[in-house]
Amino acid sequence: FDNLVGRSQVFEACKNKAMKMSKLTAPILLIGESGTGKEMFAQSIHNASDRKNNPFLGINCATLSSNLIESELFGYEEGAFTGALRGGKKGMFELAHNGSLFLDEVGDLPMNTQVKLLRVLQEKEIMRLGGSKIIPVNVRIIAATNKDIIELIDNSSFRRDLYYRLNVFTIKLPALRERKEDIRDLINDLIAVHK
Repeated sequence: FDNLVGRSQVFEACKNKAMKMSKLTAPILLIGESGTGKEMFAQSIHNASDRKNNPFLGINCATLSSNLIESELFGYEEGAFTGALRGGKKGMFELAHNGSLFLDEVGDLPMNTQVKLLRVLQEKEIMRLGGSKIIPVNVRIIAATNKDIIELIDNSSFRRDLYYRLNVFTIKLPALRERKEDIRDLINDLIAVHK
């Protein structure tokens, strides 16, 4: 958390809340506009947790198609689809076993992937695409979004039950306009990094 630059009251409150939540194992939902540091907070939460010596992996849910995101998250068996690697491939849930998985822009997940993610959160197990074997996974989910999830639920584009699973703990990260007193520190940090 020392790498998170800012001393404003609202930012310090977020850091303190995140530090406390890092000691727990339940999912965390980070809400904030682009550029508010959601991925840095996720990494800090992982680094301060009991999982710190295990993998921290992240995926941007907005950048991949429905089929591709499922193969990335859950992995696949050989022959699952055209172009599948010989021997198959582990997905992020398997690779992050005993660690943390950061789902950035979770509000952009396709509905069919939301159903599968909900099952993983409930059952703590996955099945690779094209596979028949159940694989237990122990992964802490840190999700992030810049969208209004309640509005997505009202528009039937995000599952309410998944929202409640991901929203066990929530941190709303302030935009820079809400913490203007941190601008000088952020500029000095950027200058120091680029010297």
